Amino acid sequence: MIEKKDILYVAKLAKLSLSEEEIQALTPQMGEIIEFANNISKLDTEGVLPTNHILEIQNVFRKDEVKESYPREDIIKNAPTKEAGCILVPNVVE
Repeated sequence: MIEKKDILYVAKLAKLSLSEEEIQALTPQMGEIIEFANNISKLDTEGVLPTNHILEIQNVFRKDEVKESYPREDIIKNAPTKEAGCILVPNVVE
């Protein structure tokens, strides 16, 4: 049985502040959620293969094909700082 103290504990973990009306509304709802989860745990899943998606999925991406790139000079021509054909960026690790 879910009690007010359980709702307050979960709210504290989630860093939520709840009004008294919200606590009263959430108490039976939380009980129903836990009861539902308990019912699911009783299901016999012996012989059921695990799945990572309920629907059959197919790759919708295009084929990976090697293509000509832009010339290096065109890519770095607008870089604020460059050296030896590379874009220079500030150090972020000491």
